[in-house]
Amino acid sequence: MKRRITKHGEAVLKKKSEAVDFAAMKKELPKLLADMWETMHAVNGVGLAAPQIGLSLRLAIIDVKPEGKSERLVLINPEVLSREGEVTEEEGCLSVPGLYARVKRHTKVRVRALDERGEVWERTGTGLLARAFEHETDHLDGKLFLDHLDLVKRLKVAVVLKDLKKDWD
Repeated sequence: MKRRITKHGEAVLKKKSEAVDFAAMKKELPKLLADMWETMHAVNGVGLAAPQIGLSLRLAIIDVKPEGKSERLVLINPEVLSREGEVTEEEGCLSVPGLYARVKRHTKVRVRALDERGEVWERTGTGLLARAFEHETDHLDGKLFLDHLDLVKRLKVAVVLKDLKKDWD
């Protein structure tokens, strides 16, 4: 079932998410993940965090489609283990539709998380995957990509946001 995506200004997006108790959520997790995948694909996203559908849980999904092939990653209670390099590229967010800004991120990011079966995995991402790892874990820490902008850029973005919000649901 496609879920409503929370938008900039909603409290859940600014709150640090609660750790997922895998054993307690094991039965409802498949349905929740199916809903998240459907929601993300409906809006052509590459990542979606639980706070973006109104749930304060440390849970995210990513599919950056390397070489055009789907590679679904489930991140339950992810932690960033290391970051290297630096790159500034344009970034957007499903919770801030229509707004894009140049954001500094790392070129190489290693994460550890649980998958949908509760098994631990680690992965180093580069390029778009590294950006997605940081973007989605930011959501779980109550941050949006806008929080990485300097004051001058934030002030410029505030004017654009005011106009964009008129068109959001």
